[in-house]
Amino acid sequence: MGKGGQDEGRRGGGGGGGEEAAPPTFPAWARSVAECEAEFKVRAEHGLRSDEVVARREKYGWNELEKHAGPSIWQLVLEQFNDTLVRILLVAAVVSFVLAWIDGNEGGEMGITAFVEPLVIFLILIVNAVVGVWQENNAEKALEALKEIQSEHARVKRDGEWIHDLPAKELVPGDIVELRVGDKVPADMRVLYLISSTLRVEQGSLTGENASVNKTSHKVESEDTDIQGKECMVFAGTTVVNGSCVCLVTQTGMNTEIGKIHSQIHEASQEDDDTPLKKKLNQFGEALTAIIGVICALVWLINVKYFFTWEYVDGWPRNFKFSFEKCTYYFEIAVALAVAAIPEGLPAVITTCLALGTRKMAQKNALVRKLPSVETLGCTTVICSDKTGTLTTNQMSAVRLVAMGRWTDTIRSFKVDGTTYDPHDGKIHDWPGSNMDANLQMIAKIAAVCNDASVAHSGHQFVASGMPTEAALKVLVEKMGLPGGHTPPSGSSEILRCCEWWNYNAQRVATLEFDRTRKSMGVIVKSKSGSNSLLVKGAVENLLERSAYIQLLDGSVVLLEESSKALILDTLREMSTNALRCLGFAYKDDLADFATYDGEDHPAHRLLLDPSNYSSIESDLIFVGLVGLRDPPREEVYKAIEDCRAAGIRVMVITGDNKETAEAICRDIGVFKPDEDISLKSLTGKEFMSLSDKKNLLRQKGGLLFSRAEPKHKQEIVRLLKEDGEVVAMTGDGVNDAPALKLADIGIAMGITGTEVAKEASDMVLADDNFSTIVAAVGQGRSIYNNMKAFIRYMISSNIGEVASIFLTSALGIPEGLIPVQLLWVNLVTDGPPATALGFNPPDKDIMKKPPRRSDDSLITPWILFRYMVIGLYVGIATVGIFIIWYTHGSFMGIDLTGDGHTLVTYSQLSNWGQCSSWNNFTVTPFTAGTRHFSFDANPCDYFQSGKVKATTLSLSVLVAIEMFNSLNALSEDTSLLVMPPWVNPWLLLAMSISFGLHFLILYVPFLAQVFGIVPLSFNEWLLVLAVALPVVLIDEVLKFVGRLMSSKDTKRRLEKQKDE
Repeated sequence: MGKGGQDEGRRGGGGGGGEEAAPPTFPAWARSVAECEAEFKVRAEHGLRSDEVVARREKYGWNELEKHAGPSIWQLVLEQFNDTLVRILLVAAVVSFVLAWIDGNEGGEMGITAFVEPLVIFLILIVNAVVGVWQENNAEKALEALKEIQSEHARVKRDGEWIHDLPAKELVPGDIVELRVGDKVPADMRVLYLISSTLRVEQGSLTGENASVNKTSHKVESEDTDIQGKECMVFAGTTVVNGSCVCLVTQTGMNTEIGKIHSQIHEASQEDDDTPLKKKLNQFGEALTAIIGVICALVWLINVKYFFTWEYVDGWPRNFKFSFEKCTYYFEIAVALAVAAIPEGLPAVITTCLALGTRKMAQKNALVRKLPSVETLGCTTVICSDKTGTLTTNQMSAVRLVAMGRWTDTIRSFKVDGTTYDPHDGKIHDWPGSNMDANLQMIAKIAAVCNDASVAHSGHQFVASGMPTEAALKVLVEKMGLPGGHTPPSGSSEILRCCEWWNYNAQRVATLEFDRTRKSMGVIVKSKSGSNSLLVKGAVENLLERSAYIQLLDGSVVLLEESSKALILDTLREMSTNALRCLGFAYKDDLADFATYDGEDHPAHRLLLDPSNYSSIESDLIFVGLVGLRDPPREEVYKAIEDCRAAGIRVMVITGDNKETAEAICRDIGVFKPDEDISLKSLTGKEFMSLSDKKNLLRQKGGLLFSRAEPKHKQEIVRLLKEDGEVVAMTGDGVNDAPALKLADIGIAMGITGTEVAKEASDMVLADDNFSTIVAAVGQGRSIYNNMKAFIRYMISSNIGEVASIFLTSALGIPEGLIPVQLLWVNLVTDGPPATALGFNPPDKDIMKKPPRRSDDSLITPWILFRYMVIGLYVGIATVGIFIIWYTHGSFMGIDLTGDGHTLVTYSQLSNWGQCSSWNNFTVTPFTAGTRHFSFDANPCDYFQSGKVKATTLSLSVLVAIEMFNSLNALSEDTSLLVMPPWVNPWLLLAMSISFGLHFLILYVPFLAQVFGIVPLSFNEWLLVLAVALPVVLIDEVLKFVGRLMSSKDTKRRLEKQKDE
């Protein structure tokens, strides 16, 4: 556990227990106000004494979130070298540097040429470390963002006096705090009493609820309840949206709910796992280390006779001779072999491919914050999605309007379309248009006037201010239109024209605020004729209890009989079963004391000052109808869920909402089938945590739903899924989601509704908050992974060829054909563009119809390895072969090679070139290469050292040409070039041109040619290069054909096995 967890008891509020304040287990929500005051030894009228504050601060510390000491820069730098490939490169660079230094001290070339290789490798390592440290440094930003949502000041009573703007960090358990509208709650607190009639708090960022919640001072009966159930508690970081109250601080600092989330984020950040690709590359690096070690040992054993010799005297070895120069030479070959075996360009190409992938995803509204997440997305097996705003629009909308019929035993029901706050989104089916009857007009009037919300146009969307349910009612009124012959008032807005017309004709003079007891809101309005009426909306059952009449279709008012009440309640039950939130409408014209009410000076105003009078004022009502609302599912989500099912990805919905609503949405969007038995698939977070075998539940096929879920439940679900080998993508928008986002393989935050804390803890941000965007991103991730596999296979096959070349050179005893700096150039520069271009391969059409690959699937299968061993062997034979041909043949395949005038030798002389000094009458004629002239009069044996420059150039050119043709082979794992021609990826053709261009650059620019130890080639020599390189395409085509035959046999075997089962 991190420091936050270890120090929690010491620094967090209420963390230590003892005599002066409550222990952390004290359930303030389940205790009366008097019991809480006694427990914390404080009275609301007086507050804490100054000396008590000092004592408690010493005990509990400051009311602030802890600062976790992150790793130092040096620790981060060292971590970047905790990678097998990087460590091999580092060793190769050090050895190369030492050899260059020794060579210089012994009279060799001490200039820049000798140090090109080690300097380039060191440069690669430095860039890699810088990028890694920069990424790591951003890891703890989620914790910093969390601190920003804390309150800075509070109004506190101490020593019997109110202190305004006391820094919130100075609060201690037992402090008495006053909260008002707009205040950010500074600590976890127990509500002592309400100053206003109601108190509403926005705590969605902490719990996931999509509406503000009512708070009360009454205790909760159960001690074991979730955050949503603690109705007499307010929590740090949440906001008061209505009313005011006085509270008692119960928890501060790290012991608040937000403090616990802080600790959980820190702990989750300590558990960052390597991505599936990084694990595979590490495994590959470890295997590579072993292979390099074995081959290096073989190279030395084969060539030991050249630097360590002895004679047998009387059957015993005598006269040992050791050549340090030859030993160093073969050590250099071993270093060259290491450089050849390591794909140095691989990290850069992977980074480039992932960066290109992020651009493609950004075009689809998925903003990737951490590059490796692109690859991890491709093997996602489970998506844990929030409901509100991701699967749904997070915009309440009316879906059904129920009005009274012509008779008391009939009702009318209208279906309402639309899923947003856009008044033009959808229509009301079977609507009479401008011929609205009196009953429908009254519903429109109440919905428009008894309403405090508004809707505005912002950017490309419509946004609501105020209660979402009230905003939905205003949108409904706009869809209903105006009664015939009426037009909106001049100067009215374009969005809510009808609502403004109703408000213009019925002007509000008083408001009866909503409260939890009567569950309704009322407004007294004055019509143009001067008469007053009362308009009421609220819970249907409560309005029916206080209604004596109903209004029929034609506007006539009749007594509310039991049969009519039963009909309305049956309709209500049916709508509630479908998870609709229902609101009823009623009115009253006979207002008694309020018939002439016109403001605060009226005698009846005193009755409005006491909310306990509201129920009696809202009595003998006339009931007119009801409406069903819900947060509707996004239209495109159903298909996205189907795509997930086809792609073998399971969808789990984890929400803070209630069970019935969540189940209805899950059936609508296809997580559950309409008639599916979900008794074992839909649980509350509490029910899940009480299970003895949680993993067994999570292994069920199909979708799962967890409602009333808290942060700890989300984390536990993610942790168990990961333990079971699943690759988990988790969505979230609130502060409460941050720990689970950090823990998941892919944390996905909402761009529109998401808090900064959630975004900073995430790997990816959805710009449109849309579930279907996740599914599109998974498809893109799969495509990118396939392309990465293509270029990884390409680069590794090229490296196998280089190793084969060096090994054959050593085994045959011929001079070294390729030097380390040339291999480094090929691996980094020449191979780079084609490998990057393979990242642009078009995706397979059925990419989202295949099951997700397992995160432990092998990057290179045994068959693929065999294929590239064959290709690699050909590369080795071709590069060594052309080296031998230049020395031993005047022409090859009809191509004349004598134009430069070089001397031909026998293969025996070439393979025993180390004994050249003992040959009699061995002479070499001078030859030219480009503008350079080579003469060997002083030392003919130098023909096998400095004179091999042309043969080396031919070897290097064949290697480059073969790797260019081999990139065409990598377009597809098994598909022939006849079916998938090179032009399906024009970027690859461009990349091949760039690579050839770079090769020509180092051949024909004298300075670069000298650095790389090569010379220009003639036309005939280029013909030879192409003739030797082209067969690699034919060889791979044969291997692909065999691969297709094997694949079709495997498919048939699988199908037969499925039939048998």
